[in-house]
Amino acid sequence: MHLKEPMLNGRNPFFEMMPHWFLLPSIIIATSATIIASQALISGSYTLISEAMNLNFWPRVTVRQPSDIKGQIYIPSVNAILWIGCVLMILYFHSSSNMEAAYGFSITVAMMMTTVLLNYYLLYRLKWNRWLVALIIGVFAIIEISFFIANVAKIRERWMFLFFELFIFLTMYTWYYARKINNRLVRFSDLGKYTPQLIELSKDDAIPKFSTHLIYLTKANNRTQIEEKVIRSIFSKKPKRADVYWFVHIDRTEEPYTLSYDVTELVDDKIIKVTIHLGFRIQPKTELYFKKIVLDLVANKELNLHIRPDGSTRYNKEPDFKFIVIEKFLSVENEFALRDGILLKSYFMLKGLGQSDEKAFGLDKSDVVVEHVPLVYQSAQNIELKRNH
Repeated sequence: MHLKEPMLNGRNPFFEMMPHWFLLPSIIIATSATIIASQALISGSYTLISEAMNLNFWPRVTVRQPSDIKGQIYIPSVNAILWIGCVLMILYFHSSSNMEAAYGFSITVAMMMTTVLLNYYLLYRLKWNRWLVALIIGVFAIIEISFFIANVAKIRERWMFLFFELFIFLTMYTWYYARKINNRLVRFSDLGKYTPQLIELSKDDAIPKFSTHLIYLTKANNRTQIEEKVIRSIFSKKPKRADVYWFVHIDRTEEPYTLSYDVTELVDDKIIKVTIHLGFRIQPKTELYFKKIVLDLVANKELNLHIRPDGSTRYNKEPDFKFIVIEKFLSVENEFALRDGILLKSYFMLKGLGQSDEKAFGLDKSDVVVEHVPLVYQSAQNIELKRNH
């Protein structure tokens, strides 16, 4: 007769381990320990996803700071994933006895990954002797592989939980390698090379004015550099004429409440680079900060607010701002290898599920123009077209 739980004269040995007088306190202690462990799992998940985003292993999602300590964070989307995953696991396993092998398997895999990282650290960071490292890692490997084989043998009937772990792995793999492909196509140029053209474009009355103040968000840390896609956005197809061209870079600091900025005028009242330093505790409100910076520059007589030639400033004295957000999409010109095609298509699907640039940077949609540009990674080659006579 097979029993799911071992019994001792009709009594469960789990409860018989404790003296009768200590049974209720022990249950309370065990329950409290379980709650603490679950909170540690949740907090650890937030930390891991936050670090994964910093290392470009996870799509950008909303992160909230409940305190002034940088490590204390709350990620709503991760909380939802954990909740859904917990419910699905309960529905799938039904009882804790069915979960034993899955739990053991997960712990064993975590131990093995730690051993792999230890091997890398000893070899390439501390530069230890390879034979000594092999001896140390070998001891851990023998024990952990034994546990791994034992747990794999037990999960043959309850193996579908691996899809949850596979989902996390594929998300991280896709995001990391697709970002590497995408970043290979990012080019930076010296903004000074385009200064004469920008001045000429700004003064060219034959081209309709796009905006009085045209603002681009840039990832370039160097104050004199800019992405080539920004330059193409300004000059290609319909050139964007403006009185002032602004290039804004957001710099996240290690302090919780940093809120400062630097201004570099490459050309007075014409081409200006702004770096806004934001603490990790502050939710970005880029448009609000930018408009405050403009007012400060005007008050200090470092910037002239341009009067619109159409006379519309008589009715609205507020400056005319336009923020340009450049979004990429996969061009139909691409002819992918199987792996690259799957990676990039999955990447853009995940990007669509993540946080938009407007929301991430705190931009008012009424002042934002989203510009979609094609991403051409592997252009189709050897196209043969025959003309019919």
